[in-house]
Amino acid sequence: MAHISFGIKTAPQWTTYEDMLAIWQAADKEPLLEHAWLFDHFFPLSGELSGPCLEGWSLLAAFAAVTTRIRLGLMVTGNTYRHPAVLANIGATVDRISHGRLDFGIGAGWNVAEHDAYGIPLYKPGERIRRLGEACEVVKRLWTEPSTTFEGKYYQLKDAYCEPKPVQKPYPPFVIGGGGEKLTLRIVAQYADIWNIPGGTPEEFKRKSDILDEHCAAIGRNPAEITRSIQLAINPDNLTETREAAQRLIEMGVTHIILNIRPPYPEAIVRRLVSEVVEPLTAGQTL
Repeated sequence: MAHISFGIKTAPQWTTYEDMLAIWQAADKEPLLEHAWLFDHFFPLSGELSGPCLEGWSLLAAFAAVTTRIRLGLMVTGNTYRHPAVLANIGATVDRISHGRLDFGIGAGWNVAEHDAYGIPLYKPGERIRRLGEACEVVKRLWTEPSTTFEGKYYQLKDAYCEPKPVQKPYPPFVIGGGGEKLTLRIVAQYADIWNIPGGTPEEFKRKSDILDEHCAAIGRNPAEITRSIQLAINPDNLTETREAAQRLIEMGVTHIILNIRPPYPEAIVRRLVSEVVEPLTAGQTL
């Protein structure tokens, strides 16, 4: 049986640094929780756009400095928000701060309101996905080459440096989020170590996972090299429901499950998730 990993996510909206920090430090003390996540948005995704929303990479660096074990990342970075060479330097720095615990999450970007408000171009979907592919190549090269020269359609680098390199070799795992079957999953097949789909039914996940297998076959990559990941919003009032939903996803081939905890955070929610959801589903499994 494939190893099943569980993690937590605290979207940095409608909450505080201190409240999220308590969740992350509690998760860091639970060996059965292997990863923790934030998102990459500048406005809340629910409620009023003017509500509180902390910047993801800054917050991730802070949490990297005050945790010791748990892997961490953004689920996922919007490629359109930062030039990939800048993003490569940010990611390498966070991997250094965390002593090699970064999972590098990236996606094409999609949020219309943020792009419109900040004057950031939001390209048509096809171009966004092609830019994502070039960005993955740029980051990968900056993390592995002494200097990088790159002549892409969208990004150009000349004698570019990223020093120091990440701790992880050859580079931190690429986590690519998205479910577009014709373009996005091709990028996943080429670059991803972990593929994440934000949600959906177990049947929808299985269908897209099978399509990803086909894209892997087309380029000669073993699809088993790509971990299948999904985000699952928890119901703190009925964790049996959460456990049963996770079980159905595992039966469809998911091996990387992110439990999304929404504020206000219930008392002892991390401990409850471990005892009522994770432990029953990973009994007999060794880390």
